Amino acid sequence: MSFLSENVIPGNHGKTFGTNAKSGMELQRIMLSLIRLKGIKDIVVNTEIFPREITVRTTAIVEVREIQNLIKSLGYHAIPKSMFHF
Repeated sequence: MSFLSENVIPGNHGKTFGTNAKSGMELQRIMLSLIRLKGIKDIVVNTEIFPREITVRTTAIVEVREIQNLIKSLGYHAIPKSMFHF
């Protein structure tokens, strides 16, 4: 594991997670919980694909594990996607 894979770095790119949440209500619940974390700037949800994708952008370094644990506490999974697409 590297620093980049274990953290969400501040900026416009953010980090994308796949989630098993399906409905708009489930995704809204995740978004409302995530936005309360210190350092989270915004969350973008892609509902056009399955599994749904959540992109988290930050103003400070936030650990991926912290995001995953929060989403897991709501009963869903958050799997980080690869930073680089081959």
